Amino acid sequence: MRIEAPNKYRRTLIDRITANAHRYMAVPALLLFAVFFLYPLIRSIGLSLTDWNGISAARFVGIRNFISFFSDPRALADVKNTVLFAVGSAPLLNLFGLIYALILDRSFAGKGVVRAVIYLPAVISPLIMGYIWYLLIQPERGLLFQTLHQIGLSVAGNWLDRPDTAMAVVVIVNVWQFVGMTMVIFLAGLQTIPQELYEASTVEGAGYFATLRYVTIPLLAPAIRINVITNIIGSLSVFDIIVSLTDGGPGYSTESLSIYILRMVYGSQTGYSTAVALVLFIIILIPVAIALRLMRRTQYEV
Repeated sequence: MRIEAPNKYRRTLIDRITANAHRYMAVPALLLFAVFFLYPLIRSIGLSLTDWNGISAARFVGIRNFISFFSDPRALADVKNTVLFAVGSAPLLNLFGLIYALILDRSFAGKGVVRAVIYLPAVISPLIMGYIWYLLIQPERGLLFQTLHQIGLSVAGNWLDRPDTAMAVVVIVNVWQFVGMTMVIFLAGLQTIPQELYEASTVEGAGYFATLRYVTIPLLAPAIRINVITNIIGSLSVFDIIVSLTDGGPGYSTESLSIYILRMVYGSQTGYSTAVALVLFIIILIPVAIALRLMRRTQYEV
């Protein structure tokens, strides 16, 4: 009489190797995560509790750096500037990126050229783009200034020298430059939506806006999630465009936390700047976590 072994003991050698391989496939990713994120984070937490100036030996000072940050009016003003920039930039990037994507998802002559023109600014360095726009909007000499003057629109003063307009200019330039990136992600999402769904909504008598609300937007959820997260992170960590356009001025009215951190480093306050960097990390982490939680509640499948 032949007795067969249980199934769990009948796996072949290849099956066992494959099963073990699945266990270790994540090891390279975990190592990279540990080396380039966990270790710097742990190291930063340690440095933030010292008075290290980047040269001499560090001394432990506890949470004094964090107390100094929250007691500094300039630092708190920079938090306000950073959040204000993000509140203005991130929604506009998503809104205009979606509008461009919906328009350019249609077939018309020259569509590829228009896409390229909209996306092209995103591949240029924000520092260079800021200097270009600075030359365009200079009072008296700038091309944009002269163009508006020629068509009869008077421009009062320098927009970048006034606290009430400088931040608006920075936001507009940032949106103009990076809207192409957001558009491309939305276009990729639109192309994954089956045309049969649009045909079915047409048969059911749904208009354009009804189809947009009940078909397009729900099925664009993955693209929306990517754009929302990346735009929040990019807007809260803004640096280049402000440096090239206003350098944080006038005064400190457009200075972001990223610029503040750099200036503290060059001011031989490395431990303090590391503490500020951790504060910025928390400021970025909170809205990202909230956005992920809100967008994870509903999952749509094509």
